[in-house]
Parts: sequence; C-alpha cells; structure tokens
Amino acid sequence: MKKYLFILAMLSVTAHAQILTLHESIDKTLATHPNIKNFMLDISLSEQNYLSARSAYLPQINLQAQYDLQHTYSLPQNGVFNTLEKAGYQAGVSVGQKIWDFSKTSSKIDASQLDKEIAELSVEDAKALMIYKVESLYATMIVQKKAIDVRKKDMQTKQELYNQAQALVREGIKASSDETRFLSSYYEAKDVLSTAQASFDKTKSTLSLYMGEKISADVALEEGLLENKKSMKAYDENLLNENSELKIQEQNIQKNILQHQSAKASHYGSIDAVASFTHFDNLNAYDASVVGVVLSVPLYSGGNISATEQIAGIAINKSKELKNAKLLELQEELHGLFIDLERYENTIVAKQAQLEAAKSTEKVLGARYKEGLATYIELLDATTFLLASELGLLEAYFSRSMAQNRIKYLTGKQI
Repeated sequence: MKKYLFILAMLSVTAHAQILTLHESIDKTLATHPNIKNFMLDISLSEQNYLSARSAYLPQINLQAQYDLQHTYSLPQNGVFNTLEKAGYQAGVSVGQKIWDFSKTSSKIDASQLDKEIAELSVEDAKALMIYKVESLYATMIVQKKAIDVRKKDMQTKQELYNQAQALVREGIKASSDETRFLSSYYEAKDVLSTAQASFDKTKSTLSLYMGEKISADVALEEGLLENKKSMKAYDENLLNENSELKIQEQNIQKNILQHQSAKASHYGSIDAVASFTHFDNLNAYDASVVGVVLSVPLYSGGNISATEQIAGIAINKSKELKNAKLLELQEELHGLFIDLERYENTIVAKQAQLEAAKSTEKVLGARYKEGLATYIELLDATTFLLASELGLLEAYFSRSMAQNRIKYLTGKQI
C-alpha cells in the first residue's frame, strides 16, 4: 500500500512541476545573453565601416567660408608699396569626385564587406557555442537530478537495512555491530546526498543566469534526452567544412589579400575630378571658379607605402597559417571525440549489464542476510556495487551526450 501511495505522490509532484525543455532553455539564453548582443553590435559596426569605406567613391562636397575683421593689403603705387587695412570675407563650395585610383579604394570596400560577413559568421559561432554550453548545462542537470534520485534511494535502502538490523539484534539473530555499521552507512549516504543536491543547485543557478530568469526549485527536465541520443556517423574529413571558425579564418585570408591589393595600388596614386566656386569680397568683389582633373602620384613617402604593402603581404601568409593550425587542432579534437563515442557506446552496454547483475546480487544477498547466510559487509558491498553501477551508467550516458554536443558544435550542424 505504501508503495502505491509513494507512486501516486510522485506522479502528483511531476504533474505540478514546471517542465523546462532544452529548446526553451536555448531560446531564452540566445535572446538575453550579453555575448550574443555584443556580437550583434559587431554586425552593426561592420555595416557602418562598409558605408564609410564606400563613401570614398561618392562625391565629396565641402562648403568654405572666411570672414576677416582686419586684413592688411599691400598695394604698389608709383613704385611704392602702400598698405591698407580692411575687413573682408570669402565663401565658396568645392566638389571632388574620385575617378580612378587603380583599385585602391575598391579593394578597401570589398575588404570592409568581408568584415561584415566575418561579423555575421562570428554571431553564428557565438550562438552555436552558447547552444553547446546550454546543452552541456542541461545534460549536467539531468545527470545530477537522476544522481540525486539514486542517492535518495541508496539512503532509503541504508535506513531500511538499519531498521532491519535493529529488529534482528533485538531478536538476537545479529550482533550490535551490524546495527552500528548500517547506521554509519546511512549517515554517510545522507551526507553524499546533500553534496549531490548542492551540485545540482549550482548548475541550475548557472543555467538560470544564462537564461536571464529564475528556474523553479521543482523544475522537471526532459530526462529521456540522454538515453535517446541517436548514433552519429563515423569520422569524415569533410565534417569540418561547416565549421564557423574555419570559415572566419578563410574570410580573414581573403580580406588580407584585398588589403594587400589596396596597399600595392597606393604606389600609383589617383585621378580625381575637382570643381569649386568662390566669391571674394575684399578690396574688390569678384567670383572665382575651378573645374579640372587632378593627377596625384606619390614619388617618395619615406618607405611608408612599401612598408605598408609588405605588412599586408605578411598578414596574408600569417592568416593562412592560422587557418592551417586551427584546422589541425579541430581535426585532432574531432577525431578523438569519435573514438570516445565508440568507447562510450561499449561502456553503456557494459554498464547496463553490470547494473542488472548488481540488482540481482543485492536482491540475493538481502535474502541471504535475513537468513543469516551473509554478513553485513557482503550486503553493504552489494548495495555499494549497485550504487556504483547506477551512477556509472549515468556517467556513461552523460559522457556520450557531451561528446555528441561537442561534435555538433565543431561541425556547425546537427548530425
């Protein structure tokens, strides 16, 4: 009867518990986390940088005005210079339009466009990383919550064994040492349970901070996620084609190539169209206008242009090597994760068999202990073995889930 009441109570608690899904946790984190907002601002910044670079190819219009309260003029008269103090002003407008600069500006514009694409890829990578972190926290909470249940069950078992030992001692079947040892085991299990509860509360608090809202104490989780993980394909060299970090590195290479082209074009100067109109009102009032084309070629810059070109060329090679280094790092990690996955699958099978054996052993030894055919040491060993088997299976599921989540992040897609 007690068993049925316990089941009904658990069902009632579950029915009233607030269910927090993994999808909900991810959505709320992506919507509120400051890191995501920061990367979104980088996109806005890159868009403005692109507009700034593009403005070099648009007409540049300037308005100039000057008013002199006092201006000294020198006037020749009969071979003698006379001076005159008089106020005056001038006002005008000038227009400049770049015609051709040997692709210096266009390369800068293309490079700034790549900066925008890099910022967008950075947002994608930041979101993928945040999803990986949330999935890890969620999986940790599932394991810790199940571990709490396992340790509660272990504590209850130790308490029942202690009560049973008390009765057997009163009947003279067992010695008082049995009673003392089971009581000690009960307090030890109780202490470990409190530690497990504290670990769960810490993880829940961290996820709560990520989501930007408080998670209720009686939260219910999608506990079947760990056991229901699908098997992944074997390691493939092409899996990293969608990796965000490698895409960013490739875009950096292209950006450095464009910046090198822009620096190289600086040697040839530029051709610009200019026009201006100015009204002068000093000693005399008159208008002056200019319409023409200006060719500007740098003959000597103290080595600045050549040095800038060399720096840009070195940056290309450096970005290529950075990409190669990142590729090797990711290949090593990804290959190791697939090896671990295969090991975890075998571990799960072994742990499941071990758990079944531990349950049978504990049941047999429990019956033998009541008949005086087993010692309390043997029975405690059996309960310890059962506890280790249950926790070991949870750890194997958790390790597999963490490896799969990491692979999903590294490959940039759901497998």
